[in-house]
Order: sequence, then structure tokens, then C-alpha cells
Amino acid sequence: MGPVEKTPPLAPGDEVVSEGTPPDLIDTPAAGGAAIRGSAIRAGGFVLVIGMSLASIPLLVRHLGVVDFGRYATVLSVVTIATGATEAGLTQIGVREFSLRSPAERDRLMRNLLGIRVTLTAAAVLLATGFSALAGYGGTLVLGTFLAGIGALLLATQNTIAVPLNATLRLGWVTAAEVIKQFLTVIAIVGLVVAGAGLLPFLAATIPSTLIMLGLTVLVVRGLMPLRPAFERSEWASIARDILPFAAATAISFAYFRLTMVLMSLISTATQTGYFAASFRVIETVVTIPYLLVSAAFPVLARAASDDLGRLRYALQKLSEVGLLVGLWISLAIFVGAPFVIDVIAGSKFKPAVDVLRIQSFAVTATFLAIAFQFGLLALRRHNALLIANACALALSAAMAAILIPGHGAKGAAIATVAGELALALSAGILFVRSRADLGLEPATMPRIVAAAAAALALALAVPGLGDVPRVVLFTVAYFGALVAVRAFPLEVVAAIRAR
Repeated sequence: MGPVEKTPPLAPGDEVVSEGTPPDLIDTPAAGGAAIRGSAIRAGGFVLVIGMSLASIPLLVRHLGVVDFGRYATVLSVVTIATGATEAGLTQIGVREFSLRSPAERDRLMRNLLGIRVTLTAAAVLLATGFSALAGYGGTLVLGTFLAGIGALLLATQNTIAVPLNATLRLGWVTAAEVIKQFLTVIAIVGLVVAGAGLLPFLAATIPSTLIMLGLTVLVVRGLMPLRPAFERSEWASIARDILPFAAATAISFAYFRLTMVLMSLISTATQTGYFAASFRVIETVVTIPYLLVSAAFPVLARAASDDLGRLRYALQKLSEVGLLVGLWISLAIFVGAPFVIDVIAGSKFKPAVDVLRIQSFAVTATFLAIAFQFGLLALRRHNALLIANACALALSAAMAAILIPGHGAKGAAIATVAGELALALSAGILFVRSRADLGLEPATMPRIVAAAAAALALALAVPGLGDVPRVVLFTVAYFGALVAVRAFPLEVVAAIRAR
């Protein structure tokens, strides 16, 4: 297939420069603003997804109870670790290479990426099912692992097919598909609760919605990429040689964050596992935000890394500043509002999970910074550095979990999770700065951001008699007011959104 002749209509927030090839936008000054607006669209879609989740998650948690919800979260963690490990970073590699290659090269790349992704994910589903059987989870959870794995296989296929949309900054379509999927999943969960279903159907609840999401994505990308997978041994070998260290790093990153959930199921009590599952579910959802925001800018980072290191340095400077700013806001808002969050999501039976969530809340800030630096390293093709950073996080998180969980239960697991994220952020940041002598970042704005957050938190906690929600509102208003006062608010973000 030659140059793209057919493109889908634009959804709100999608960007093009002309009737030519959409990726040309990345080479223009408009790319930065398009990426910022794309991030805003992704964030807005995520807010919609969370809003819809609030209609189903509280019902799900209360319906299953402490023990069964712990089992539910454990199965999903096993599936996520297995399928995430075999994801091997193929989605982001696909975005990077699609942004850089010619149309003919893209076609071959995408066909083989699709073949690799389907093959590896199918194998991962079988491995996850086998692990559940060997771990003695019981027949229901073993079958549930397989069904949840089918949903993961469909999602992996959809993510691969959506690579051209991400690479050309057509993020309105990507976001729309995710919102539709979540809406259908919520309907399925609510229906199962009303029907009084047991644990097994909930583990299969994402299959119909993900199948519909896949179908919609196929309709949109027709003409942007071939939809038949390829199994060319030479191309697979070429891709493997290029990304093997990054694939290992991706496998570790999926594993270490969820490893504590699996360890809880093996070495702690069912009750403590349930408490940790409630907190973990909140944090696992929230840490999707930094990935959505930074990945929207990745095509720009990839192109800048190939021919304009000054542009790359500037982009990473702003991403790290915004990551710290937004990460602190979310972390401290969760810390202040943890009693309300747990009460809404899980109810009074999960009250011990409040302190667990407060501990884990600090993982969000670390995740924002870690993802920004990891995407910078990926853009520079520093795959070995990514592997080292994630290995450090895995080693620290696993060691602390093994030490702390037996004596401290869910709180020990929460501390281990935060330690792993902090280790990842620190090691990725150091390795990024050391990767090139001319890529050093200026930390001048960051102390002002931290000072604004500390002042706002002190004010919110000092006012007596406030409920959880008013206290979070007070913290938020004070924080952003302080950011403006100390000139730490990123005006580029405001300008880009206004430009739209």
C-alpha cells in the first residue's frame, strides 16, 4: 500500500495540518500545542471513565465483599502481569517507529507488530491460567483467569491497531473508544450485581465491551494500516533485536507494581489482601493518568530525539514540571480525602484501607516523574537504561514486600509499592540526565511547586471541623492559587488550550 489515501473523519481534538499525510504535523510548530490538547482530551476522557466507574465499582466491591474482592483483584493482577510482560513495549515502539518510517515501511511494521502481539498475548493468557492452577486458587479462579485473559487479548489487539491514531495525534478517536468501552463495562457490572451473580461472571465482564471497542477501532483505522497480521520470521527477529532490553524493562514494570498484590494473596491473610485490594484498585486506576498525558506527547518526543535534541530537552523539562505539579495535587488530594474515597468505593467494612490508601497515595507523584523520564529514554532508544531503572524498582519493591507484608499486612505492601515507584523515578531521572551531556534539566521551578503543595496541605489540615470533601476543595484552591503566586503554573498549557 502506498501513501495514505483514506483517513477517518476528525473527532473533536484531532489535529491535521492539511489534506496531506497526518504525521507531518509532528514536524511543525503546531505539534506541541496539538500534543497538549491531546493530553487534555485524554485526561477529560479519563475523568468520564472514572465518573462511570463510580457507578459500578462501589456496587462491585460491596457485592463481592472483602474476601471475594481480594480474589477478584488478585486474578486481574495475575492477568495484567502476564499480558503486560508479553506486551514487551510493542505499543510504544509501534508509535515511535510509525512516527519515523515511510508509509511502505509502516505497513510491514504494523502487520508484524499485530502478529507478534496476538501470538505473545495468547501465550500469556495460557501461562496466567496455568499459574492460577499451580497456586491453588481453585477452579472458579482458574477459569476466571482464563476469561479475564480473553478480555486482555482483545484489548491488546485493539491497542496495536490504534497505534496509527496515537502516532498521528488523532487522540479524539482513541479517547472515544475508551469511553464507550467503559460505559458498556459499567452496564455489564451493574447488571451482574442486580442479578446477584457470583465472582466468575465479573471476571469475564470486559469481554463484550472490549470486543465492541475493537470493532470500532477497526472501522476508524481502515486505510491507515493493513489489518491482516504477518508472521515474517526475519521482521520478527529484527524487531526483537531492536527492543529486547525495552521488552524486558516493560515486563518488569508491569510485574513489580502488581507483584505486591500477588504476594499479599500468597503470604498474608484474605482480609488484609482485601484491604490492600481496595487501596490498590484506586491507585492502579489513578496512575493511568500520567501514562495518558505523557504518551500523548510521545510522537513529538520521538521525532525530536531523531533530529532536534534542544526540542526534546525543552519538552522533557515541561513534562517533568507538569508531572510534579499534577502528581503532587493528586497524591495530596487522595491523602486528604482517603476516608471519603474508601467509604464511597468500598464502604465501612473497608475502613482499615484508609491508612493503606494514604500511604499509597504518594506513589502517584513518583509515577508521574518516572513515566516522563522513561518516555524520554525510549525516545532516545536508551533501552538498556530503561531495563536498569525498572530492575532497581522491582528489586526494592519485592524485597520490601517480602520483609514488611508478614508483619504489617496491607500497610507493609503499600510501603513497598511506594518505595518501588520512588526508586523507578529516581533511577530513570538520573539515567536520562546522564544519557546525554546536553540534556540536563533545570530544577528551578520544582522547589516552588513543592513549596506551594506543602503550604496548601498545611492550610487544609489546619482548618478544624471540615469534612473530607470540603478539605480537598480547600487544598486544591490553595494549591493552584499558590502556584500562580510563585509563578510555577505552566502558562504554555493555558496558551495551547486557548489556541484551540
